[in-house]
Amino acid sequence: MKKNLISNNNTIGAIALLTTAIVVTSLLFILQSSTGTKSDGEGEIMPGEQRMLPTVNTTIKKGSKVVPDFGDIYNVRERKFAFFSYLLPAIQAENEHILSLRATLQRLHQKVLKGQALTAKESKWIGELSEYYRVETDDRTKLFNTLLRRVDIVPETLVLIQAANESGWGTSRFAQSARNFFGQWCWTDGCGIVPGERPDGESYEVRLFDSMEASVKSYIRNLNTHFAYQELRSIRSRLRLNEEPITAVPLTAGLVSYSTRGEDYITELQQMIRVNRPIIEVIRNEIEEEEEKGG
Repeated sequence: MKKNLISNNNTIGAIALLTTAIVVTSLLFILQSSTGTKSDGEGEIMPGEQRMLPTVNTTIKKGSKVVPDFGDIYNVRERKFAFFSYLLPAIQAENEHILSLRATLQRLHQKVLKGQALTAKESKWIGELSEYYRVETDDRTKLFNTLLRRVDIVPETLVLIQAANESGWGTSRFAQSARNFFGQWCWTDGCGIVPGERPDGESYEVRLFDSMEASVKSYIRNLNTHFAYQELRSIRSRLRLNEEPITAVPLTAGLVSYSTRGEDYITELQQMIRVNRPIIEVIRNEIEEEEEKGG
């Protein structure tokens, strides 16, 4: 009798263990099914295939509306340090965002080259990117090729030097009153400040920006989209193709149309880059050290 009781207990225990195993396995299967595979109306998406699509046109939440009075800094080297230190973080942030857009664009391009269909969300994202970068074409190959030329960084040093040149190291009326560091124009009445030297019959104004960051963002978008700077984008594309670094001096050759001074303007920019590159490098290192301390 005692032997039968032990046998029955062993049988009950085995059944209980088997039942528990079946329940756990079922729960794991349900969990994996609910989190790993979903449909977006274009076929099943395999686990891990869904990825975040970065926002194309980000909102500037805490822009710098007050421009320092750089004219009060009489020491030239100190003024340069203050000016570059003020602008550089905004330039770095915009370039980092552009690189995230470019990485996603490259991933979706590879997906298309492999003959895989884009999801509805991915197609919508490509449409938003095309609108922001002003690309209009029904040819998908041309669309991706044009976007890959446009969705790319502008070297920090080039941005800083053009800002210094166009704004008189941040002392110009347009930099101080309109937060416009690159001399960008607009053509809507009241969109900016009317320059005193504007010829009769012209309607342009020097654009007013809500923040310094907005000025930086608009300038980089201008270089990446306007037909006048196709050469700059071509130079940058060739550097990418040859796996060479994207640096300031080579890209200056694509800025002839930025100023009526033409080649003299390019020569001046290149000279300013050579003179100020060491200062910019010191500031860049200081920012990196601060980020490491804070991180």
